[in-house]
Amino acid sequence: MHLHLDPSNGLPIYEQIARHVKFAVANQLLQIGEHVPSVRDMATRLAVNPNTVARAYRDLQAAGILTPIRGTGLAVTPDAPGRCQAERLGLIRTRLRSVLTEAWQNGIAVDELRSLFDDELSQLATAGLATAAR
Repeated sequence: MHLHLDPSNGLPIYEQIARHVKFAVANQLLQIGEHVPSVRDMATRLAVNPNTVARAYRDLQAAGILTPIRGTGLAVTPDAPGRCQAERLGLIRTRLRSVLTEAWQNGIAVDELRSLFDDELSQLATAGLATAAR
């Protein structure tokens, strides 16, 4: 699991870590029962304070995404994929709504927005960034 943290994006680092784990679960990069790296390993890998990783992991446990497995660490729960997929769609919907609201308030026509959306989606597909399951 590869994580990229951006200290300047406005989200706390622990929240970025939690989101990356959730998105990895939603994208099936982390499977049910699979262990996440230990707090120490993840902190070393990301060059962050172990308390930051511990907070992200606590939040993920509270959300029902991770569960402690005695003696071995934290693993992905059976309910995690559905929860993570729903949250991922919710985050995207919120961001999309914000962009659409800004466009609407600035008088961009619906047809123009649809055309812009289709063009951008087409460019992503051409670049190989869109998935086959549209």
